[in-house]
Amino acid sequence: MKRRDFITLLGGAAAWPLAARAQQGGRVRRIGVLSAFAEADPEVQASLTAFRQALQKLGWTDGSNVRIDFRWGDANPTRIRAQVKELVSLNPDVFLVSTALVLQPLLEESRSIPIVFTQIADPVSAGFVASLARPGGNVTGFPVAEFATFGKLLEVLKEAAPHVTRVAVILTPDQRPQAGMLSAIEANAPAFKVHVTAAVVRNAAELENAIDQFAREPDGGLIVLPNPVALGNVRLIVELAARHRLPAAYSYRYIVAEGGLVSYGADLLNQYRQAASYVDRILRGEKPADLPVQQPTKFELVINLKAANALGLTVPPTMLTIADEVIE
Repeated sequence: MKRRDFITLLGGAAAWPLAARAQQGGRVRRIGVLSAFAEADPEVQASLTAFRQALQKLGWTDGSNVRIDFRWGDANPTRIRAQVKELVSLNPDVFLVSTALVLQPLLEESRSIPIVFTQIADPVSAGFVASLARPGGNVTGFPVAEFATFGKLLEVLKEAAPHVTRVAVILTPDQRPQAGMLSAIEANAPAFKVHVTAAVVRNAAELENAIDQFAREPDGGLIVLPNPVALGNVRLIVELAARHRLPAAYSYRYIVAEGGLVSYGADLLNQYRQAASYVDRILRGEKPADLPVQQPTKFELVINLKAANALGLTVPPTMLTIADEVIE
């Protein structure tokens, strides 16, 4: 072989795409993805697109060197349990799951298959991992926040709507971390002279009834905790809040883009991109117990001025100045 040809061969090997190197083992790897939400939900599809794109950059292409099995929970605990059993029977190399509504039953089914989670609050306090630095077991991932962060939702709601003295916190009893989020909000309530009520909902009908009942008295506001029931009915909540003139605070930007008043929380799409990096590392042989749980490094404050105007609110200039985004 000529020296020039040999150098070219070496250069070509060094430039092999990651995808080719990933396929050297010959076996198509398998990822089980179980979302707590509906397949038709556009935000779910945007998140999973971000995950797939990040995974592809790391060398894994669905239908080529990896197979991704998707299942959808539709915010229904019974359906989720059935989907969990089905996916576990496929024996994937790793799971990607969203919310505690999925993680809880999955851990009951398998303590051996690696799991990477997203959209879960304070996984240490919720009992899902031993610690952030050394999660232990078969679980690691990317929380949306610590419980204490949800107390900030009350602060931003009161700053945008100072007249609010009653707050209904929309939560679901089927998701373990929701109680910790509620406690953080209740702990902040005396400082803001607000009475907090838990509005426990399991479906759209209960959600609508809870908000209608709460709105019968004046000076009310809403805090919508991130859970599959609420996030699967975002448009309904935004419509009810507008109809009853209830200022509302949320955890995700996209809800404010849909017409909500204010949000404070982590970048959801970035969570799924980060999750792809851990799925990649697990597929290459690392253990979830050795991959630290990574808290968000940035929280975004987003305000919808059109929604504020419709509610007759004047958002303080200081709040507008520190906002990451103002939707007009």
